[in-house]
Amino acid sequence: MRRGWRTVATRRVPAFMRLALAALPVLFAIQLAGCALVHVKQDNPRTYDENRRGDVLTTGALSFATRNAISRLGLDPDGCVTVAKPCIQALRQATLLDNDARLSALAELALGEALKVDKTATDTDTHRVSGYLDAARYAYAYLFFGDRSPRERAFEDRQTQVRDDYNYAVERVAALMFEQGQRAGRFHPPVPGSTQAVDGWQLRYGNIELVLPRGAPKLEAMVPASRLRIDGLESVYRRDGLGAEVVMVARPTVQARRAKATPFADTGYLPATVLLTFPGDSLAAVLDTREAVVDALDPYRRDTAQMDGQTVPLAANFSAPYALWLADSGFGRKAIDNLLGRDNALDHPRVFLMQPYDPERLTVVMIHGLASSPEAWVNLANEVMGDEALRKRYQIWEVYYPTNVPIPVNLVQIRAALARTFAALDPSGTAPASHHVTLIGHSMGGVIARLLVVNSGDTLWQRIFHAPPDSPRRKRLAALAPYLSITPLPGVDEAIFLAAPHAGTPVAGHWLARMAAKLIRLPKTLLDATARIADALAGELPEQAALFRTAPTGVDLLRDTNPYLRATAKLPIVPDVRYHSIIARRSAEGPLEQSTDGFVPYASAHLDGAASEKVIVSGHSVQETPQAILEIRRILREHAGLGQGDAVLPSSGAR
Repeated sequence: MRRGWRTVATRRVPAFMRLALAALPVLFAIQLAGCALVHVKQDNPRTYDENRRGDVLTTGALSFATRNAISRLGLDPDGCVTVAKPCIQALRQATLLDNDARLSALAELALGEALKVDKTATDTDTHRVSGYLDAARYAYAYLFFGDRSPRERAFEDRQTQVRDDYNYAVERVAALMFEQGQRAGRFHPPVPGSTQAVDGWQLRYGNIELVLPRGAPKLEAMVPASRLRIDGLESVYRRDGLGAEVVMVARPTVQARRAKATPFADTGYLPATVLLTFPGDSLAAVLDTREAVVDALDPYRRDTAQMDGQTVPLAANFSAPYALWLADSGFGRKAIDNLLGRDNALDHPRVFLMQPYDPERLTVVMIHGLASSPEAWVNLANEVMGDEALRKRYQIWEVYYPTNVPIPVNLVQIRAALARTFAALDPSGTAPASHHVTLIGHSMGGVIARLLVVNSGDTLWQRIFHAPPDSPRRKRLAALAPYLSITPLPGVDEAIFLAAPHAGTPVAGHWLARMAAKLIRLPKTLLDATARIADALAGELPEQAALFRTAPTGVDLLRDTNPYLRATAKLPIVPDVRYHSIIARRSAEGPLEQSTDGFVPYASAHLDGAASEKVIVSGHSVQETPQAILEIRRILREHAGLGQGDAVLPSSGAR
């Protein structure tokens, strides 16, 4: 019977069922052991980097460190992203985590929540500000009240993440408070010591190093430098550190920018670094405070800040203000308008200060060439400001002038503009900024720069008009005195000339140049001046009078046959000025003496007695080449008494 039952059962169960029944114990054992299996695989470098450094700012997801901290408290990281407040409270009260892990997770979780609120809130919702204040406070607590000092964590990715959380939170607090002030009609920097309440927080303004430029009626905008994409600069120079890198925009009015009585102006784009500190002598006090101190610091004046008794590097962006100024100024179009003398053309020189005036920094004055503008110096100025050693010792002024105007007139006006600028900024004439000045001129600007460091005495009177000091002719031509009695600009002791046609160029007399010159028109004020000169010359020198009645332009006076340029080319530079030549040649082939950059022959750019001469294979715009920029940096370092060991190395903040 038992055998028969077994026989019947075996016959009824299919073969695949018998196999499945036999495998059940094995499958059950695998299921029991499955949760203990560990899988390891190789990641590609990008995934590796995202896993180690990704966080709410870079990937939009919580970092591994924060997820691990949350998981160790028995919480669900994904649930904490959805509803953050209970998790933040749990982290604040947690005793199973060390302070570094706890505070860094708090900072990132609070920042994620602030970002979420920021996307959906209205412009007037103050919860946006308070959310970022919470995030900044937790990050501040981690940085200065954690288990270890910032120095001890210097090589850790986690500290970099939290620093970035802090910087971004501070940036958003500053931007939102600025927008709130604009809506309330506040257009000036806050008064140090003043306070402002926002969503249960009390903000107190501490060290505010923002001063409205001359002629600027208000603060127009605050631009976060971290969000700018800058094209057109070879390098973007910034300094890593703590704080929000911003650009404060406070442009002088059009009237102030064009006023002849004040020939200089700030660009109106000011770098600033914003910091938030949270009062408290202990971690508990910092975590419980609802007060924050706001500082807005000038990164040109300081490179570190004191926070909780520690010296920390101050973040800064030195290229962003310069790039914004150039982008908003439209110099490329204006340069053509100026050359052709259109209605909106410049009719007198302007001196632009690339940073707020500093009496302790040496001054570099840059003078552009024909049909050009301050854009000619875009990379050179940026590289000088990006060189940390040079930035600490120099400030840059850029002269913007009408290049359609004849050289003698521009010389007189540029000299007067610079002299009045120095006198206005340093009335006593004792500041280092007024002494050991360096002139840098390109092309026609180089010709003008050289004439700013010569003393003509009676030479031009004799060579051009044969008029001794006491002669009747000299008296009758007295109207020409400003253009023929050249004296050096005080304070200059270094000059650099780039592709400068000191003795003129034959290209200016070419038929194409002559046709272009016919399109050039002088400003009406200068037409009146040339008419007066023609009237003065009419009785003595009718040919020269006729020339001035045709209103000679900047192109006319660059010809190598021009009497004025031929006479001034022979004037020696005063002995106390050291000068340098940077000369371009279009091809490396052939004798140097017969070379040209396509516009200026070597023989016209060469100056005997130069402290140095650098010849570069380049077109006429040699000031844009890396070789010329390196040479100028070398000269400036030497002029300031700096060593040359790192002269060719870019600033550590370049990218």
